[in-house]
Amino acid sequence: MYSAEFQASLKAVEAAREANIAYEPARMTAKEKEDLLAAYHPDYKKSEFATLQIGPNKGEEVPHELCDLLQAHSRISAEDVDLSDVKYDVDVLIIGGGGAGASAAIEADNAGAKTMIVTKLRIGDANTMMAEGGIQAADKENDSPAIHFLDAFGGGHFAAKRELLAKLVCDAPEAIQWLNNLGVEFDKAPDGTMITTHGGGTSRKRMHAAKDYSGAEIMRTLRDEVLNRGIPVVDFTAAVELILDENGKAAGAVLMNMETKELMVARAKTVVIATGGAGRMHYQGFPTSNHYGATVDGLVLGYRVGAKLLYADTLQYHPTGAAFPQQIFGALVTEKVRSLGAKLINRDGKVFMHPLETRDVAAASIIRECSDRDEGVDTGSGKAVWLDTPMIEKIGGEGTIERRIPAMMRMFMRYGIDIRKEPILVYPTLHYQNGGLDINVDGMTTNVENLFVAGEAVGGIHGRNRLMGNSLLDIIVFGRNAGVNAAAKARETTVGALTLGHIAKFDAEREAAGIETDAVSPKLLPDYRGSRTGI
Repeated sequence: MYSAEFQASLKAVEAAREANIAYEPARMTAKEKEDLLAAYHPDYKKSEFATLQIGPNKGEEVPHELCDLLQAHSRISAEDVDLSDVKYDVDVLIIGGGGAGASAAIEADNAGAKTMIVTKLRIGDANTMMAEGGIQAADKENDSPAIHFLDAFGGGHFAAKRELLAKLVCDAPEAIQWLNNLGVEFDKAPDGTMITTHGGGTSRKRMHAAKDYSGAEIMRTLRDEVLNRGIPVVDFTAAVELILDENGKAAGAVLMNMETKELMVARAKTVVIATGGAGRMHYQGFPTSNHYGATVDGLVLGYRVGAKLLYADTLQYHPTGAAFPQQIFGALVTEKVRSLGAKLINRDGKVFMHPLETRDVAAASIIRECSDRDEGVDTGSGKAVWLDTPMIEKIGGEGTIERRIPAMMRMFMRYGIDIRKEPILVYPTLHYQNGGLDINVDGMTTNVENLFVAGEAVGGIHGRNRLMGNSLLDIIVFGRNAGVNAAAKARETTVGALTLGHIAKFDAEREAAGIETDAVSPKLLPDYRGSRTGI
């Protein structure tokens, strides 16, 4: 089944395992990291970016695929919709049914607001479900929010909006307590103390986990809380356009039934965009760890009504996506595998980087190993490197993998690979949208009143790179934040006459710029017919 070269590489890894366990490669200097990223990280590949010609971020560069959608035609015209025929009338309309949307709904409902979630798939069909390794919070004696801030600020290349990152780290311990009280089954020692581990770029063990399906466990708990509270959830229904009122404030959305294509009007005093990420755009042809609906909808909806984007040119390519077998190409291999002791190994059995470098540095290192250095392993569909999982049992003892990362073990066992005994092959996978809509610390966009954003659709929390465990944290902290503040704003808001006038205004701007396109947006779902990527 395997080529002679493949088998020789596997033997080299096995032969070097004992020595590699003891070997601790030096961390890169700041200059080495800078040079590595500039040479190999996809965010630095200028040919893959285009300049926006219209909209609030005119003149800035974003990925080609995103540029096409931001400057595309709306799926509807104002004439297609009778704005007087209001199907849903609520205080807080939440677009998106993942962890951020659910957290926002719970807090808005708790504040007494009439709240509704609309989601184009089902509640829980979200990147939250795909998150594995854990959630960060500085709640141990040797740690503090200040240290957490320094780790995340440096890991994000000192580009995060300080006030957003400060809120993230300061609210983190209480977010863990909130989830624990709701019923999340975190890993705990016999005395009830939460077990914490390191993640890439962290100086303290602050990663709280539920084995290696932390996101699924958190989403299960949040979904149950939403449903138990009786918060209405309209599923298989997409928001295809935001509605403003005559005063330019967000005032609802045009919804489309995904099966019948029926258009409906949802009026709201405030709107929360919690639509998640962009992995299914397959930027630069990369595979993705994201769920099926991650098609950057929230950025498109916000941009067309005038909301600004921040850092929309930066994405996170998780260094360890499954590269073999092909059936799970791009699936996430949690960073927790490395935090438990597995190291990245090249074709010749050599450790080529520190196992807990930040994600962008690790991804660029793997790309370098598989390109210029020609030290990647040929999988039959591309190059990859080894992640030596048997190291975990050598370090932590027999049973560690089954106890700490059972989902990883099951995923590979389906294809006859026992990660307790043999290493796995990995390559970077498109994982997270670092950039998004620009918000204030209250969660509202900087230039569209009554439009709030939470979760992966936000830009600025993590700067230009995110540390492991801070995404599950931000959907909780900023989801709750958006829910509380959207409910408070709704109490003081009277909705004016509804309008879709921004569509014609955007069309006129596109025409004046001389942009010719047949594209429509939001994309809603990827199209994989005749293509491996769905672009």
